[in-house]
Amino acid sequence: MAVSGASGGGQVLNLDTLVRLRRGRRTVAVPRRLPVPVGMTAPLGCDAVAVPARFGPLVLPRLPRVGCVYADEAHWWWIVPADSDYALEWPASVRYTTGAVVLDTPQLIHRPDGTVPYTPPIPLYLALCRVMGITPAWSRRLSA
Repeated sequence: MAVSGASGGGQVLNLDTLVRLRRGRRTVAVPRRLPVPVGMTAPLGCDAVAVPARFGPLVLPRLPRVGCVYADEAHWWWIVPADSDYALEWPASVRYTTGAVVLDTPQLIHRPDGTVPYTPPIPLYLALCRVMGITPAWSRRLSA
């Protein structure tokens, strides 16, 4: 294939070059599950709670028990049992992900000593509310 320049002359591009150029332009993220470390099991299934990275270091020491935590520059993800969003109103800046499916490529930054990857969801929820300055949904006044 010849590509014409302003001078009217052409540069010949072969198929390999065209394929490389096309691949280089693609920035589509592929969804994938956060991996459960080798030797661990997830008998209750896995979901993930993602929070902005600035809150991660503030939440971590407030938890009585911590499961697998993944992080990158933008988010920290906690592995929680499946359906941990049931009856919980997670704060607006928190992203709850069914199946622990993410588009990013986080690294495992904390692995518990046990055989299950879970952070208990209620303490995580309370710690997030505290750090973010949000009143937990069940503590709010009801208006008539």
